[in-house]
Amino acid sequence: MPFFRRVQRTFVLVLTVLAALAAAGCDPQRLSELQPGLSTEADVRDRFGAPDNVWSEPGGARTLEYNRQPAGQVNYMITLAPDGKLVAVRQVLTPENFTRIQPGMEMNEVRRLLGKPAKTTHFALKGETAVDWRFALPASGPKVFTVVHGADLRVIRTQTGDDLDAPEFKGGGR
Repeated sequence: MPFFRRVQRTFVLVLTVLAALAAAGCDPQRLSELQPGLSTEADVRDRFGAPDNVWSEPGGARTLEYNRQPAGQVNYMITLAPDGKLVAVRQVLTPENFTRIQPGMEMNEVRRLLGKPAKTTHFALKGETAVDWRFALPASGPKVFTVVHGADLRVIRTQTGDDLDAPEFKGGGR
């Protein structure tokens, strides 16, 4: 019976990852159907479903977070005006946003800026935690942006490297 449960869990995991990849693949079509100033929150939710998080903005605006981690390479922040009309759609995993992450910054600020991460790894002996976001650059392929923080949940350092978990780096297995 334990073998069957392992196979069943693996099957469910594979289906979940495939569903996430399929959903992310539809994003350009869904985004093209939204128009700033015209589309409503109902339009956004109709195309993207329930958001992963809802952030309150000054003046009554709200930002809906649509996370594509860990399988995808984007995180969308969709901002709605107080009247519920679409203001902006931003893909937040960009080099410009990464430069905004500075030592001493609180991790809740980082989370607000970049969305939910792909992976978190705690290093007990060092007293540090590495938080990864997967993203892609057209010229150089799949990458990982890592924020390292201490026990006080403040950024110590950041780094960017190749996403060694991306299919491009896994080999063909012919």
